[in-house]
Amino acid sequence: MSATRMGLAGGLAWLLCLAIPALAGSAWVAIFATFAIYAITALSEDIILGRAGIYDMGHAVYLGIGAYATAILNTAFGWPILATIPAAILAAALAGGLLSAPLIRLRGDYLLVATIGFNAIFILVMQNDPGGITGGSDGIAGIDVPALFGWQLASQNALFWLDWGVLGLALLLMRNLDRCEFGRALRYIKQDQLAAATLGVDTRRVKTLAFALGAGLAGLAGSLFAVQLSSVSPSSFVFTESVTLFAIVIVGGPGSIPGVLLGAALMFVVPEIFRDFAQYRYFVFGIAMIAVMVLRPQGLWPRRRAA
Repeated sequence: MSATRMGLAGGLAWLLCLAIPALAGSAWVAIFATFAIYAITALSEDIILGRAGIYDMGHAVYLGIGAYATAILNTAFGWPILATIPAAILAAALAGGLLSAPLIRLRGDYLLVATIGFNAIFILVMQNDPGGITGGSDGIAGIDVPALFGWQLASQNALFWLDWGVLGLALLLMRNLDRCEFGRALRYIKQDQLAAATLGVDTRRVKTLAFALGAGLAGLAGSLFAVQLSSVSPSSFVFTESVTLFAIVIVGGPGSIPGVLLGAALMFVVPEIFRDFAQYRYFVFGIAMIAVMVLRPQGLWPRRRAA
């Protein structure tokens, strides 16, 4: 498919999704709002996995950090929701940058195991309720609805527009990332790290920035997640969530914006169409992932080669 046709198809799909509040009931509005949040998170995973080629199997940690930052600042300290969002982004980005220090020296299986370990540590810390602020296994409830210029974004339609507005900004970020020098450095590292270093790319710095940027974007999604559910708990950020995000990128197409969106849709929207079989979604997605790895390792919608 030509670039023009792909762009037209993408634009039509985007307009159709934006029409959901007018065309569908509240249940589908909520489903597509949740899809937007997970699409943002999957895009953040793609920065690390799809563009830098770093196998991150603990990405739900950064989603959780953003969600807990918003929940704690709002419920314990009375911060307005919109004021917590920059703090959530910063907290997740700092965590990503700090955690990347021991990780970027690892490769292959060792890197996967280390990221899994971070995910497990995060869950244990949240469950143990340090300082009495995380709510333990029960989590935190009673998160306020966001307000903008005195307007309470309490309805599902309002949250839909908030989530999709942020998704639009995330897509713009990803598009610009592909075109900037930092994005090119990520591609060089993914293709051949030694050659990239020979060409003068500071691989350690670029990888650290990739972790921080991906984590920060996931923290933004986590803040929206907390608002969408009005509560957070450790069970929302377990290892299976990290595996899901990893699989979305691999199945959709690493480094491909439309591929990641397609993978997120297959995981979170298609099961709702076949609701009676939704409990089998992880099984079906697992089979799909195996099939893609064997038959189409570049993903269902692979990244187009730069001209």
